[in-house]
Amino acid sequence: MLDILRAEDAKLRQTAAPVRKVNREIRGLLTEMAETMYAAEGIGLAAPQVGISKRVVVADVGSGLVELVNPQILYREGAQLGYEGCLSIPDLVGEVERAQSIRVTGMDRHGHQIWMNCDGLLARCLQHEIDHLDGVLFTDLALVVVERDKISGQGKNEVVLD
Repeated sequence: MLDILRAEDAKLRQTAAPVRKVNREIRGLLTEMAETMYAAEGIGLAAPQVGISKRVVVADVGSGLVELVNPQILYREGAQLGYEGCLSIPDLVGEVERAQSIRVTGMDRHGHQIWMNCDGLLARCLQHEIDHLDGVLFTDLALVVVERDKISGQGKNEVVLD
C-alpha cells in the first residue's frame, strides 16, 4: 500500500514528468496505485498523490479499472456541476464545474496508445486526476468548498472522492 500525500505537501503542486517507456516499474506502479485507491475507497488516484512525479492515473467509477499513462484530454464538451472530494484533502468537498464529456488519449499498461470517450462521472474523475498531474487541486477550481460532514441531502451521495 502506498502512502497518500496531504494537500499541504508541496509535491502535489508540481507538474508530473511524462513517462518515457511503460516498463515493469510503471506496471507495478499502476498495480500499487489501484490497490491503494481501492483500500482508501476512492474512485481515482494520480501518481503525484503518492509522491511519484509521473504522469500516471488510475480510476474506477464502478465500471472497471481504467489505467492511463501520459493521459491527455483531446477535447471537452458540455458542462456538469457537482461535488468533488479528494483522498489528499479528506475533510473537504467542493462544487466544481467540469466538462460533461471528454475524449482522452494515453497509453495502457502495455505501452499501447488508447483513446477513450468518457462522460458523466468517469469524465469528471479523469479530469480531476489529470489536474493532479499539473499540480492543480479541486479546491483551486471549486465554486464553494465546505467540510465533508456539512454536505447533506442528495448531494452527499453524489460526491466524487478520488
